[in-house]
Amino acid sequence: DLIQFFMHLEQMQSAGVPMLDSLADVRDSSENQTLKDMMTDVHRTVSEGSSLSEALGNYPKIFGNLYISLIRAGEDTGDLKKSYDQLIKYLKWVDDMQSKIKKATRYPMILLGTVVLTVVVMMGMVVPQIVGFIKNLGQELPFYTTSIMATSEFFQEFWWAILATPIVLVIAYKFIRKGSEGFAYQMDSLFLRLPIAGVLIRKITIARYAQTFGALFSSGIDVINCLKSSQKTVSNLALLEALDVVQAQVQAGSPISKAFNSSGEFPTLVVRMIKIGEESGNLTPVLQQVSDFYTRDVDEAISGLITMIEPMLTALLGGMIMWIAVAVFGPIYSSFEHINT
Repeated sequence: DLIQFFMHLEQMQSAGVPMLDSLADVRDSSENQTLKDMMTDVHRTVSEGSSLSEALGNYPKIFGNLYISLIRAGEDTGDLKKSYDQLIKYLKWVDDMQSKIKKATRYPMILLGTVVLTVVVMMGMVVPQIVGFIKNLGQELPFYTTSIMATSEFFQEFWWAILATPIVLVIAYKFIRKGSEGFAYQMDSLFLRLPIAGVLIRKITIARYAQTFGALFSSGIDVINCLKSSQKTVSNLALLEALDVVQAQVQAGSPISKAFNSSGEFPTLVVRMIKIGEESGNLTPVLQQVSDFYTRDVDEAISGLITMIEPMLTALLGGMIMWIAVAVFGPIYSSFEHINT
């Protein structure tokens, strides 16, 4: 909806349609009732003399600081079309990035759900029906059989605890994180140190930061405000601390490339690219290249994650089924051998 909203405004601006007529047209053509109601208020506010950035600023949950900064920059320079173009490009990038993240998590979540469902059905329904028969065989049971019998009994007796534990842990984590900034920082640092997910979290965060910074800077916004607005897209406290250092050093007069290098979060290649852009006076296209670099890097990281997770979960499911099969049918086949002797 937001992409279509800004595309509509961009097309109207290119055609020379007045702002109020453009807003009225967006309002009347929108199929999203929330957007329609919002545009009714925006149209009224602008008709009363407010700027578009001020009118959209009344809806911070929909139009964040990045949107307002870009539109205000377009109003100051008289080139709203360029601001719309940057927003459309940014929103399409975000939509594409979200699709890739969903792609990276969808199949593993389905497979993990299959594993959990298999365990629950086998332990809660299938194994208990066979346990009685196995106990009546009158023979010494191997460890893998007794272990699965104990696991099945645990499932039957404490199924409520098994279901409630993940929910309780998630609620407790969110509660503690909200109440303790130190705990939140330690957890964010831990997430970044995870073998596979940590690398992906870092790359996605920096990619979003670089894309936002590039969009703001190319619209004519000064570097300090670009850095401040870009940081609002970062939620990981450990990375946010490093980017605070970047902002502080740039405010103190340090070149952007040097500040990024001192943060320790940007690859050397990216730092060199930014340095070349600063020295040549062509920082805007270089920032776009940095964004493209991280976007490709995220693509490769997500593809590698999917490639690694799929066989791991498949092996886990296969191992679980094999354990159940051996534990259940092993003693039965063994009893047949005793009968033949």
